[in-house]
Amino acid sequence: MDKLVFLDSVARIAVFVSLLLALFLLTVKTENKLANRLFACFIIFSAIDFSGLLTYSFPLEYINIEFFRSTVCLLEMPLIYLYVLAVCYSDFRLKWKHLIYTIPFIVMNLVFMPRVYLKSGAEKQYVLAHFNEMSEIYFFQILIEFQYWFYIISIFLILRKYKRIYLENYTNPSTSTYKWLFQMTCVFVVMHSITASKNLLRYTASREIFLWGNVLMVVMALSVICWFVMKALNHPELFRGINSRLQSTKEFLSKEKEDVTEKAIITEDKVISSQILALKNYMKEKEPYLDPSLTIQDLANQFNYPVRDLSILINHHMKQHFFDFVNEYRIQKAMDILKDPSKNQFTVLEILYEVGFNSKSSFNTSFKKHTNLTPTAYRNAS
Repeated sequence: MDKLVFLDSVARIAVFVSLLLALFLLTVKTENKLANRLFACFIIFSAIDFSGLLTYSFPLEYINIEFFRSTVCLLEMPLIYLYVLAVCYSDFRLKWKHLIYTIPFIVMNLVFMPRVYLKSGAEKQYVLAHFNEMSEIYFFQILIEFQYWFYIISIFLILRKYKRIYLENYTNPSTSTYKWLFQMTCVFVVMHSITASKNLLRYTASREIFLWGNVLMVVMALSVICWFVMKALNHPELFRGINSRLQSTKEFLSKEKEDVTEKAIITEDKVISSQILALKNYMKEKEPYLDPSLTIQDLANQFNYPVRDLSILINHHMKQHFFDFVNEYRIQKAMDILKDPSKNQFTVLEILYEVGFNSKSSFNTSFKKHTNLTPTAYRNAS
């Protein structure tokens, strides 16, 4: 099969599947509509991007449309960035200030204005003949790279903050949100590296190799989009966000550094020790950790203690994330059940639900972290 025909066929499939998935995301019922709509827009713009690989030719007088289409890719990473924010933070909303992310797209079209959009007839023909040699195209490639890595780094920073705040305030099972988005971002890094390498082939390799590079890029992009969307649809728990106004313990402690006397420090240490002991006793007696959706706000209400002070007590003084603090009690409860001969009839799945977990993978990971054994191996060894 001719390479151009093959590339055209693959591109048509990519465009069709992308638009189909976008339509589904825009119409499916979900709690996080904003995240779905942002990702649907990303897929639509990706489909427009893929359409540039179709075998077609614009009449010369409409060639401006093709140049405008090529700049749409500058809207893709801003959409992914906003999508990550919408998934991570339950209170995220679009605002007018977010239009600032369209600046590269606007700038690029203004750059094309003098020598492309405002030219006519023979002048446009000259532009097309010397397309790869235009300074505007070099600027376009540099702008894409700069924008891409800016957003990739920004997304990694968001995920790092999200993970820290989540572990300090929540339990079960939304660290999977972090893992999923982290994997997605890593995949995008790989994809972009391949795309950037492919673009270099335009100037350094034969047209045949460049065409095969385009085929590889579209096939991989199609595979990634299908994987990304299907994973999101099959794991609705990934859409549980945190409140963006929450701060990590480190952040609000840094704002309260004050000079204290040695006597005050000793007194404070005694108070903290008694508070920690009271908290541990409460956890053992009342077993609030059996609630699978327990948050630090919930525990603070039950323990009758300010949530901010409780966060400092656990995350700073006890040097544990709230996530690990609660799961430690859950694992200890599970160990007691597994060791009890009278409860051999309980399956591991029943036990994990009994002690407050609602994810088998999360339970197995936490259990092995605390015991270096799987639940089944621990039961057999007891």
